[in-house]
Amino acid sequence: MKTEVRGNGASISIQNPSLFNTPQDSITGALKGCLGSLDGACIEKLLLHCASALENNDVTLAQQVMWVLNNVASSVGDTNQRLTSWFLRALISRASRVCPTAMNFNGGSMIQRRLMTVTELAGYVDLIPWHRYGFCVSNSAIFKAVEGCTKVHILDFSITHCMQWPTLIDALAKRPDGPPSLRITVLSCRPQVPPLLNVSKEEVGHRLANFAKFRDVPFEFHVKDDPRLSNESLAVQFESLLTQLTRSELDLREDEALVINCQNWLRYLSDETKGNSAHGFSLRDAFLDIIKGLNPRITVVVDEDSDLSAPSLSSRITTCFNYLWIPFDALDTFLPKDSSQRLEYESDIGHKIENIISFEGFQRIERLESGAKLSQRMENAGFFSLAFCEETINEVKSLLDEHASGWGMKREEDMLVLTWKGHNSVFATAWASTKLED
Repeated sequence: MKTEVRGNGASISIQNPSLFNTPQDSITGALKGCLGSLDGACIEKLLLHCASALENNDVTLAQQVMWVLNNVASSVGDTNQRLTSWFLRALISRASRVCPTAMNFNGGSMIQRRLMTVTELAGYVDLIPWHRYGFCVSNSAIFKAVEGCTKVHILDFSITHCMQWPTLIDALAKRPDGPPSLRITVLSCRPQVPPLLNVSKEEVGHRLANFAKFRDVPFEFHVKDDPRLSNESLAVQFESLLTQLTRSELDLREDEALVINCQNWLRYLSDETKGNSAHGFSLRDAFLDIIKGLNPRITVVVDEDSDLSAPSLSSRITTCFNYLWIPFDALDTFLPKDSSQRLEYESDIGHKIENIISFEGFQRIERLESGAKLSQRMENAGFFSLAFCEETINEVKSLLDEHASGWGMKREEDMLVLTWKGHNSVFATAWASTKLED
């Protein structure tokens, strides 16, 4: 993380370059001190200086810090330079909202979103084990949980367009006692965050059905849709979702084993308590209370292991900077600096950084909480943690053997955590809705 920044490389492209025409002589002493030693710790201090200036409407100081950051940032530089370029973009975006007249920026997002083909998405999730780790742990836990079941229904709350399920379908097809019939239900409402796909959910379901047919697994795919909400905000869609999570609306059947799968999804449910929320809970707590009432055989929750929901901008910057260097650093180990695949992957991380830093209120949808906090939330909701078996551990080890040596795994009580150079990256947990017999 403390990699030395060596040289400016290519500066990022901005809409108002005149902002950075600040002469070096006008920079305050504190900022001058950072010019000669721009390691990760110093960059973090500069980011916090800029955030403080924006919060205090100190346009002059904000411009000075941005001038320094712009001389460090490079989208094709080393890990710290590349990460800095996305934080600078996010601060510019925030400045356009905090003091639009003084800054004279376009307040829209500065990041172009791209739509992937299914083939491109497969390559995307294979690049580093960020997503495949969760798929591997979840599928193994689900496979074990539904042993002996002849009918399985998965409620899939995720953002990766069902890329998880071909591997599970293949495993179920190989069961000695024959495959169960499998139903998968997904939601039509999904946050518009990367990765984005260029085909509909129905088309994804059609492709899964063809694969399941090829593997002789009886299969159904359903999209839970409410066309009336298509133009509503994500918060409104999610609040409406809670009213649809009933046994009748979901067509739950007594002879099916119900599985709840949450992959990088809970963070998008607001963690702020509102007076009109169900039972006075936050939307996140209300969701957990409702799915527990459905009595699933297993609930799997996977997400990034960091706490990015703090109301304080400075706290979010510190945590975000010291966490999101992980994928940047991992990509740096095996992809060239000018790799288009690397630039596109980093751009998707940049989208997340922009939302965490630039927005507040209901527009700030990236509200990640750590595995430890999530586990406490699950226990408060009445769930009971399930330990992962040795077979799951061995499957994950085989997966990590396919990637760079910096990736590892560790146990934290019943939680399994993906690590990069010893730093927590992604957590996986499994839960039962009732206490199991010893």
